[in-house]
Amino acid sequence: MRKILAIIGICALLVSCGEKKEEKKEGGFEMNRTKKEVKAEPESEAVPVDLNNKGVGPITSVEFATEVDTELAAAGEAKFKALCTACHMANQRMIGPALAGVYERRSPEWVMNMILNPDVMIKEDPIAIALLKEYNNAIMLNQNFTEEEARAVAEYLRTL
Repeated sequence: MRKILAIIGICALLVSCGEKKEEKKEGGFEMNRTKKEVKAEPESEAVPVDLNNKGVGPITSVEFATEVDTELAAAGEAKFKALCTACHMANQRMIGPALAGVYERRSPEWVMNMILNPDVMIKEDPIAIALLKEYNNAIMLNQNFTEEEARAVAEYLRTL
């Protein structure tokens, strides 16, 4: 008798857990307990890749040596970790874009102008404006980098 009751209890539990239930409350409110599939959003096509755009700001030319300057990159890494990691990671989108491979999408001049002059860039540069929209209007704050500090961070970004 115990085995029969146990089997009936298990069957009842399985049947009740497998049903999708909907509850309706007065006032027109309806609750649907079915799961919705959430798909990862692909990279937005609204932000163009443009290696010719140098941005708006004081930097008009940047020459990278063939090899990364490790001393300069180390200084840039320290500055990056102190001021940039609140919004940026190397391989993951956060408040701002992931920065690994940034030079496959942006010119070094554009990157340095964005570091040095974000206020004007988000008002006048089409790529910066598109990024602003893609990242929910989260503006990049001006961290008041010197050109030397921005160049060090630019060198560090080459290592990501």
